[in-house]
Amino acid sequence: MPDTSSEPAPVILGNEPGAFPHGVLAERHPAIIRQVREAFPYDPERQRALDALLASCADGVIEPLPADADARDRRRWADWGLDAYAGRSWFDVPWLWAESHFYRRLLDAVGYFGPGAWEGLDPFRPAKLAELDAPETDEELAALDDLADLPADERTRALLHGSLWGNRADLGFRLSDSDSGTGTKDRVRALVADDSDALWSLLPPAGTSASGPNATGPITLCLAADNAGRELVPDLLLVSHLLGQGRVDRAVLHVKPYPYYVSDATPADVLDALRRLVAAGGAAAAYGDRLWTALTDGRVTVRAHPFSCAPLPYADMPGDLRADFAAATVTVLKGDLNYRRLVGDRWWPPTTSFTDATAYFPGPVAALRTLKSDVITGLTADTEAALVASREQRWRTSGTHALIQVRR
Repeated sequence: MPDTSSEPAPVILGNEPGAFPHGVLAERHPAIIRQVREAFPYDPERQRALDALLASCADGVIEPLPADADARDRRRWADWGLDAYAGRSWFDVPWLWAESHFYRRLLDAVGYFGPGAWEGLDPFRPAKLAELDAPETDEELAALDDLADLPADERTRALLHGSLWGNRADLGFRLSDSDSGTGTKDRVRALVADDSDALWSLLPPAGTSASGPNATGPITLCLAADNAGRELVPDLLLVSHLLGQGRVDRAVLHVKPYPYYVSDATPADVLDALRRLVAAGGAAAAYGDRLWTALTDGRVTVRAHPFSCAPLPYADMPGDLRADFAAATVTVLKGDLNYRRLVGDRWWPPTTSFTDATAYFPGPVAALRTLKSDVITGLTADTEAALVASREQRWRTSGTHALIQVRR
């Protein structure tokens, strides 16, 4: 594990009662276990394992992986800190680590890694599909027909904001937050940072020159997705649009190799979302058909790197993933978890430079995120002061504020 003793900001833990991280560990995780248990007719062995994990969430300690766990996975988690944290309370280790390991143990409890009847079955799939098939999704897809008459730049901006605010479609987040969001005008005003012009300078319209260190050669977008369902759909729409406009020549979509954080996207979720687009008719189907073709001819690829489920910041990424990002014209990281991993899940002063916090990243990087946890960087002093003075004390965690941040 990296030595963090000299870092300027403390790592966020979950051991402060009443604080947001503590609530996730003490309340959200038990709620997720109950949701998963009710979604499937698990056999007595699986039910006992879920009960044991539920008890562990309240007063237990972190345990080693089961003896029958895959040897490569055991080595991976040993490298990721399990040997150092085993035997300690969930609340006394880095919150990012504790959250990530919870989902790994939940998959153990339901038999995801097998062998057995439950091997490979996503315990969150019923909730994901319910959201993907919801009437709200139909309405959002039908609204694409109205974008056709807009100028190209306005269409591009609308799809970027659709991808940004789609980040509220987070099933785990909804378990502990009943807020349904704000209207479009409020959402625009709730942007605490907006570097979208810098993003478009890296991905300009066809026939113009891109800026940045990887501006020569094919324009490649790496997009690290966050949630499945109603968030992944606008992500795919954005990628399809950028391909159609000639702003990118190829795209690499990074998703999770196995179910994670309730609604995080896996390869199976990409296929579900793509089929939803193709079957929708109208403009949505045209976006879906373009993406389907791009997948079949290799202009779009889907990758599920093991590090995507690591309980560590991107600063610790392995060499092959670093090379992937280094080759991209820009890497776009979606969502709150990716942001925490990008800048480090620490109590940074909000005015900490986003550029400095991401200086290690091997190429241009952009963050599209609605705020659903405490970590934040890159705010101006005036913006921070206005937020602190506002009546909404939960602006960091409520999902009502968002940001677009870019480091070229």
